[in-house]
Formats: sequence, C-alpha cells, structure tokens
Amino acid sequence: MKAYEERSKEELLALKAELEAAYEEFKGKGLKLDMSRGKPGVSQLDMGMPLLDTLNSSSDMKTMDGVDVRNYGSLEGITEAKHLMADMMGVDPENVIVCGNASLTIMFDSVCRSFTHGVLGNTPWYKLDKVKFLCPVPGYDRHFAITKHFGIEMINVPMTPQGPDMDLVERLVSEDEAVKGIWCVPKYSNPQGYSYSDETVRRFAALKPAAKDFRIYWDNAYAIHHLYEDRQDEILDILSECEKAGNPDMVYEFCSTSKVSFSGAGIAAVATSKANMEDIRKSLAIQTIGYNKVNQLQHARYFKDYNGLKAHMKKHADLMRPKFETVLNILDEELEGLGVGTWTKPNGGYFISFDSLEGCAKAIVAKCKEAGMVLTGAGATFPYGIDPHDSNIRIAPSFPTPEEMAQATRLFALCVKLVSIDKLLEEK
Repeated sequence: MKAYEERSKEELLALKAELEAAYEEFKGKGLKLDMSRGKPGVSQLDMGMPLLDTLNSSSDMKTMDGVDVRNYGSLEGITEAKHLMADMMGVDPENVIVCGNASLTIMFDSVCRSFTHGVLGNTPWYKLDKVKFLCPVPGYDRHFAITKHFGIEMINVPMTPQGPDMDLVERLVSEDEAVKGIWCVPKYSNPQGYSYSDETVRRFAALKPAAKDFRIYWDNAYAIHHLYEDRQDEILDILSECEKAGNPDMVYEFCSTSKVSFSGAGIAAVATSKANMEDIRKSLAIQTIGYNKVNQLQHARYFKDYNGLKAHMKKHADLMRPKFETVLNILDEELEGLGVGTWTKPNGGYFISFDSLEGCAKAIVAKCKEAGMVLTGAGATFPYGIDPHDSNIRIAPSFPTPEEMAQATRLFALCVKLVSIDKLLEEK
C-alpha cells in the first residue's frame, strides 16, 4: 500500500473527496458509540453476579480467625481478603492492607498523608517549597489528576516497550531532592499495554533517591488481566526486589478487583514494607473504623484463592479478546502501510495506544465525536492534558460490543485518514 506522504497533491485530493463521502455516510447513521473510558462491558459485570449469592441472611459471618465482619475491627482487612489480594499481587499477605472499593482512593490518601504528616518522620510536603513527581508518558490520566490536585509539579518521562526511560528516571531521582515519587503502571500499562522488563524493575529497586521520602507508586492495576493463555506478560515482584537492593521502604504497590468483580463494588489493597504499614496505620486508625468487611468476606469466599481468580479472569479474557482483535485487525486492514499512525498490540490490560502524525490527535478525536463516537480526550494521557506532539490517542475496547467496536474502529480509521490527508496537504 502506497504511503500517503508519497502520493501527489492531486492523488490526495481525489482520495479526500472519496473519504469525505464515506464520512458523511457515517454521520447520517446517528451513531452513539463510547470508547472514552476503560469500563467493563455489561457481559463482564454479569459474570460476577454469583458473587452476590455468596452471603445471605443465614450465612456464617465470621472469618477464619473468628472476626464477625458485621462489627468493628480488622482495620487492615480480614485475613482471607489479605491472602486473596496478596495472591493477586504476588506478595506476602503480611505486607497487605485491604481497604475500600478503589485503589485510586488509596493512592490519593497516600499523597494526601505525605502532604499533611510526611513519610516516615520526614518533613510534611506542605512545608516544602517544591514537590515534584515523575510521570511516565503516555500514562494514566487519573494519576496525573491526583498530583495536579495537590499542586505537585509533574515531569514527563518517555515510555518504552520495556518501561520508563530509566536513564532519565535514575538521573532525576538522584539529583533532585524535590522529586518525591513516580507513577507506574508496571504491567499492561495504561494506555500502551507495555510491561516492565526485569531489568527495569531491578533498576527501580536499586534507585538512589536524593529524597529520603521518595516513593514508587506501583499501580499494579492489570496484574492478572491477560488476554491470551499462551502469551502472558509477567513482571518481577517489586517489593522483594526493593528489599534485596536495600530499599525496603521505597514502594507502595496498589491493586483492586475493580475489573475483576464489580467496578463500583470491589475491594482494593496496598502492599508495602512493615515500616510503611506502621506509618499508614497512624492515619488509618483516625480516618476509619474499618472498611467494608462484609464485602471483603464475600470476595474471599467467592474467589477463594489465586486459582479462583485465574479461572474468573479467563472468562474475562474470552470476552475482551474478540474486542481487542477486532480493533487491531481493522487498524491493520485500514491503516497498515499508509504512514499515518502506529499502534500497540498488547497481551493484556484494557487499552490500545494509537500515535497519529504529529499535530493530528485533537482533530481526529473531534472528527470522531462529530460522527457520533466519543474517545478519551486527546492529551489526557499526559500531565496537564498537554501532549507536546498532539499525537497520542487512547482506545478503550472494553465497553462496546464486538460489533460496535468494528463500526467504531472503521470510523476511527476513516477520521485518521481524513485528518492525515489535511495535514499532508498543508505541507505540500
């Protein structure tokens, strides 16, 4: 297929007229397609409904160690839930605190606690002139929203297929005491679907921060979210690697069942060192009388252990895989060889990352919206919503049906072609 940039102005204009007719046809269909967020589809949520039958009014409401989940107590989560979440993260249950329904809340609280009370006896961040965070890009918009909310300066760090640019991370962390943290989605990253290599994880564990209170915010959101049985990414356990490297307190690891059971009613957890756990307890004991232990027990009894989680996630994969493959097959069919974009082909997670020609992402998203399809806003995958190249677009295949995904992807490809032609015509 002849690349667009190799075509003459006359060829591009003729193609544009043909594509505009197809675009008008799409607009006439009155489409209402939403690929804006990584929400599980209805069929995925339906799969979890038997979880609600795990407990009823006649159930034994005591845990394996005799705690009545209807009452106060077990501030750090019930034993069964600690084991379940430890299985998900691949860590020791003794290093786990089980909280409410969202890991995002735990991350927010961790940043907030650092501001108000400091980290392990260090100066509270609100007393400092400057606080900075490293942000691998493209990345998760809600991470960036937290640091922006607290007025933290965010520094872009380019992502590679092996993880963040570690040369840059090592330099910034070691040279600047104001750098207090880094956001990480280490497995099937949001939005590219990359997984950190063993070397990257070990280099993280061996960091030599200028700031004693520097922390790695390790958001292992897609720890068990594989798409394929025969090709699954695996990453090293960051907690044990940090301990080996002599940095046991340097990481907070987060996870949840938001995309395992119910997005709005799962359970979430943080895994960290004993010293960090003690630090967290001080605020936690003031903040809450205990999280929803009934929900924790329900999850623990339903999934039981890692094998239960694994079996359930295979069902998720069977629903997600056709949607991802629909998108990838159509992108290959429609755009391969045209030189107007590149896209990732992840083995798991919830997103596909698309990079258009420079300066085209906003126009592509706007053109899709005009024809009835909503995408995540261009720039959302960068701090402050500013993509310096205006090229990255996050595609979220999970919520629509495979049929809707096919229609949406063909519309997306059409918009990419039209906007790219306009860009190239400007340059000719």
